[in-house]
Amino acid sequence: MPLLELRSVFKTYQADGGPVPALESISFTVEPGDFIALAGRSGCGKSTLLNLCGTMDFPTSGAVLLDGQDTRQLNDAALTRLRREKIGFIFQSFQLMHTLTAVENVELPLLLARSKRTGHGSRAAALESLRWVELEDYADRLPHQLSGGQQQRVSIARALVHNPSLILADEPTGNLDTATGELVLQLLLRAAREFNVAVIMATHSAESAALADRIIRLRDGRMEPVHEPVAILGAG
Repeated sequence: MPLLELRSVFKTYQADGGPVPALESISFTVEPGDFIALAGRSGCGKSTLLNLCGTMDFPTSGAVLLDGQDTRQLNDAALTRLRREKIGFIFQSFQLMHTLTAVENVELPLLLARSKRTGHGSRAAALESLRWVELEDYADRLPHQLSGGQQQRVSIARALVHNPSLILADEPTGNLDTATGELVLQLLLRAAREFNVAVIMATHSAESAALADRIIRLRDGRMEPVHEPVAILGAG
């Protein structure tokens, strides 16, 4: 059974002028350890697709199954539990809590889930996750005391701290310089290989997409599998 499966997914939004199709006939599967890049021009549907994969939104028709569960069939409590246990999110703008230190930001998902690793408290688990991204010496710094690259590494540590099955990264290098972005990409690739976590990354960068095991190119809401890296224009 795949970790994630999309079956003939369509997503349509209602506007004043009538229905607006965002995604049409999207089907693919994701296995543990896969590193997949979603690529395409601005407005092609990358962020919409990530939202569906992360159960932040639901298809108009078709099905999104995570661990074999149809996300549309779950109530709010079950969906919240699924996100907290199975999914880690990484954003272009980092989305760190500005009043919390780095370690407190990483610890937050565990506190919200009232979760502890066996033999470790939540703070110890957060420090371990920071150590994995080589930021344990910055644990007590606030986000404004960190560089953009350091903030994104904190967000990676936060996404990984609860041992998720799936990481969803929306333009994770969009606000970073080339060298720092490469470091972030290597961490995501390492996470997929070391923890067998599936990573789905939306990107407009051909260089970033080239690191993925598979590139899925979106064009006007439709999917085109791409086996070789191609020039990708526009931001998503």
